[in-house]
Amino acid sequence: MSRDILIIDDDTDLSFIISEMLEEHGYTAVCAESAGRAFDLLEKKRFSLILLDINLPDSTGFELCRELRRVSTVPVIFASARTSEDDRITGFDLGGDDYLPKPYTMKELLSRVNALMRRSYGFTKESRILSFGNVKVDLTARTVTKNGSPVSLSLREFDLLSYLCEHKNTAVEKDRLLSEVWGAFSSVEPSTLTVHIRWLREKLEDDPARPVFIKTVFKVGYMLEVSE
Repeated sequence: MSRDILIIDDDTDLSFIISEMLEEHGYTAVCAESAGRAFDLLEKKRFSLILLDINLPDSTGFELCRELRRVSTVPVIFASARTSEDDRITGFDLGGDDYLPKPYTMKELLSRVNALMRRSYGFTKESRILSFGNVKVDLTARTVTKNGSPVSLSLREFDLLSYLCEHKNTAVEKDRLLSEVWGAFSSVEPSTLTVHIRWLREKLEDDPARPVFIKTVFKVGYMLEVSE
């Protein structure tokens, strides 16, 4: 699991303060001042969580969340000065996971972020290493070993493996993998995913032609099968 957070807010001073606070606590923060800039970033990068304002210069956070939920399940926290019951209900109905009214303290924001990350990914600092067979994946250090020897993965290969680890023993749809790993609004061809799965099998499976861990789920996608 990455710890990359996208902050979408036209208040650049506030975004800067939030990003510095998050980075002091082990997160990486990227800021977007508009929906257009956010869409550009989401085409290119996978984020672990989005902090989303409602009032944006070129759209609304509601509309952005609606578009995002068509292709991604990334956790979203609405953070807005709009605090009416109708706005909060709209935020949740559109797929928001939390709603934080402005003004808020940095302490409360950090607490909400930490809690949502725990609920969404289920890993604690002490349990961010996943082992299957002779393979060990350190999701924090972003390292992989097989039989105790380092395995070299590209950034995209590791992101794909990490997502499968986060959803181990669950069939993940191909479209979901493409949107979550390559970017929510990317135009990557499905064959790109197939190639990356093949590369992972070649590096991690003892017999890539008969994979034991990285399984194809017929008419669905792929699954990392791990014995509990």
